[in-house]
Amino acid sequence: MAKCDICGKGVSFGIKISHSHKRTNRILKPNVKRVKIVRNGTPCHVHACTRCLRSGKVTRAN
Repeated sequence: MAKCDICGKGVSFGIKISHSHKRTNRILKPNVKRVKIVRNGTPCHVHACTRCLRSGKVTRAN
């Protein structure tokens, strides 16, 4: 579910390093919201990241 339908941004993986320098895997999820947008003149619900919403890549429907 953590994938943007507009730009395709999805889950990425990294390594968490503690104070004692133990290394464990971590998951970085994008901030994805379910919003109602206008696509091809019709309103529909999509999952969009907040970066796309803020930059104006989508037009919100009322």
